[in-house]
Amino acid sequence: MTTKNETPNEKFKRVASSRTQKIIDMIELLGNCSNQYVYEYSQDEVDKIFGAIEIELKLAKEKYKGKGKAKERFTL
Repeated sequence: MTTKNETPNEKFKRVASSRTQKIIDMIELLGNCSNQYVYEYSQDEVDKIFGAIEIELKLAKEKYKGKGKAKERFTL
């Protein structure tokens, strides 16, 4: 819900909080893929997944320092 009287910081907090929670929820869902009774995976695949996440997290942090760069699409 946005209002005309919402300050830029209030808007940032509202949007960033929502997006952060979505990311946390998705990471929890990704963790569900660790169930070896349902899924089969190699350590290399796991390392690739979390390596890609770590890279994206680093790039996102850099954007707040004014150093953001273009990104590649992830695939296994």
